Amino acid sequence: MELTLLGTGAPEGLPVPGCPCAVCALADGAAARAATSVLVDGVVLLDLAPALALAAARAGRSLGALRLVLLSHPHDGPPLEVPPGLPAPARVPDGQRLPLTTGHRVRAVPTDAPGTGYAVEGPDGSRALYLPPGCAPAGLAADRGGPARGPYDVVLLDVLGRPDALARLRAAGEVAATTDVVAVHLGHDAPPGPELARRLAAVGARAVPDGTVLVAGDYHQVPDVPRRTLVLGGARSGKSAEAERRLEAFPDVLYVATGGTREGDSDWAERVSAHRERRPGSWQTAETCDLVPLLADADGPPMLVDCLSLWLTAVMDAAGAWEDAAWRDGAAAKVRAEVDALCAAWRATRRTVVAVSNEVGSGVVPATSAGRRFRDELGRLNAAVAARSEHVLLVVAGIPLPLR
Repeated sequence: MELTLLGTGAPEGLPVPGCPCAVCALADGAAARAATSVLVDGVVLLDLAPALALAAARAGRSLGALRLVLLSHPHDGPPLEVPPGLPAPARVPDGQRLPLTTGHRVRAVPTDAPGTGYAVEGPDGSRALYLPPGCAPAGLAADRGGPARGPYDVVLLDVLGRPDALARLRAAGEVAATTDVVAVHLGHDAPPGPELARRLAAVGARAVPDGTVLVAGDYHQVPDVPRRTLVLGGARSGKSAEAERRLEAFPDVLYVATGGTREGDSDWAERVSAHRERRPGSWQTAETCDLVPLLADADGPPMLVDCLSLWLTAVMDAAGAWEDAAWRDGAAAKVRAEVDALCAAWRATRRTVVAVSNEVGSGVVPATSAGRRFRDELGRLNAAVAARSEHVLLVVAGIPLPLR
């Protein structure tokens, strides 16, 4: 089964007419996107794009064999243009099945926002799922008690707008490592250029230009999700938000908070509350600095550690490493043994894990020997973890800069 993406943009397209934003200014040439529209084997069309016949011709496809034109979401803009000779477009009731004489089968998938998704099965048994913008499935096979069909070969959805939809599909076994997850409905809220590709690759998805032809079952283009990622940054740089974003498309994430609690510190309580509010509701939280056993749990879900600098603070507290005499009398050896154990566990882990740490070596030199000691030990820890990570990012002013 072949899926030709005649458009990959948001309903208003990209650039948005009349919009002066930076993303729209950069969306020219191959970066421009028409409203998302997908042609399946030339017989099923999912949503309409402007200048549909021209878009099909550019992709080397004909619309002459179309049997079914389906709409996935309400259209609030100008009336839809339907080229002469095409079937009348329609939205079908949730759950309705539409068998075609070509051997294709289409099922309307209910969603949790206004719209209808479509599951399409080709004559060869390959399967694709298409979801409208801003929507997640309202009911999966596991929710309904129905039989599991296994993972889809291709899933097209609003990855950036609804990463939780991808998490739900993964939890239900309908997206696997071999599923080609392609982001569509891309608008000017999406980051431009290489940042879009990097952000999508981090969650096992990709974006493609208008006119791309996808072959269901060809998973060689599916990006590998990095197992170990270190996210560095200064205070209020956006490093925690970036780390959370890298895992929000996965189910049952374990959020490991190493900061503990601070009695009577209202500012700390507000920070902790803000972190909790922006995490997906399905995530679990563990407040601990005992990271080695968690990293050794090969069957555990993806894990986010926030942060290594607070973990090091706890290690130095336990070793009494803040005093110069104690540091010379054995505290240094204790701290470095803990760091070595953590780095060994990080290197050997089979979990998907993202860790956050502060980059503190670029500012004012601390006035105390204890402060300088912490800065030096954190720099060594960051370097050691980075050396054992597939991905390393430095976040500056909310912008992640890939270091590896």
